[in-house]
Amino acid sequence: MLKKFIIIGFGSTLIGIGINGFILPLHLINGGIFGVSLLLNYIFEFKPGLTFIFLNLPIYLLAYKYDRLYFFNGLLGAIISGFTIELLIPLKGMIHLPMLSSVLLGALIIGSGVALMLRNHISPGGLDLLALLVSKWSKLNVGIIIFIFDTLIIFSGMLLLHDPKLLYSLLIVSIVGLLTSLLTSFRNIYVFVNMK
Repeated sequence: MLKKFIIIGFGSTLIGIGINGFILPLHLINGGIFGVSLLLNYIFEFKPGLTFIFLNLPIYLLAYKYDRLYFFNGLLGAIISGFTIELLIPLKGMIHLPMLSSVLLGALIIGSGVALMLRNHISPGGLDLLALLVSKWSKLNVGIIIFIFDTLIIFSGMLLLHDPKLLYSLLIVSIVGLLTSLLTSFRNIYVFVNMK
């Protein structure tokens, strides 16, 4: 349990730094429930971390029905991630980088946090948890499933906000999805080699 809390804490901190330090100040969105939470923040000024926790409730119920372990890991991951995002909001506006540099660095930090948690079968919540369940049922790589979900959310955000700058969000979800896919696949390859 101690290892699990350390992984969740470190992964959530990376996600919180990436969102508050690099994504939120530029009014861009990430994918998944994080992205939906940011959209609701831009439109209605809802608190992104708390919104993230509440939007996860239907997915928690789905996970509880089909896989109790994913439910408890997802519940822990989502609650800690949501509160960490709120805790790190003071980072907003503290880092000043060009748009592309901010997007690249933010995506790498968020992707590292998400991948770290998923590698250890801990979901940061939201669509990542749903993607873990779909991956388990379909045998598709979790990073690919997340990328599909995220792309749909980005295009929905562009339709709602009419902001062409959101195209940069596609780069964010591409990097997060690719990094997650690579790091989770690396673990699978490592386990497979050691089993031989």
